[in-house]
Amino acid sequence: MKDARGFRRALASYSIGLLLALALTGAAFACVAWRIAPSHTLGLVFALGLVQILVHFRCFLHIDLRKSARADLQLILFSSLIIALMVAGTLVILLNLRERMM
Repeated sequence: MKDARGFRRALASYSIGLLLALALTGAAFACVAWRIAPSHTLGLVFALGLVQILVHFRCFLHIDLRKSARADLQLILFSSLIIALMVAGTLVILLNLRERMM
């Protein structure tokens, strides 16, 4: 009985996450396609992307702020930091090379 309840809870979480992810993606596409607030479109798309990241963490990866999931959250945040540093370093090098070539 307990196993069936856990399955239903996981299925509900995945279903809610899928619907929210589709709605957020559709909203971002609609902002660009319908030219809603052209001066603020980029910020709005970034905000919708950030909310979608939070939805994926909660609904699909089951990461929240409970003690049991904090290690997973720290691992994801550290990995994100390393990737951001690598991308930023690559951009600095490429922009420096571009300046030197001009």
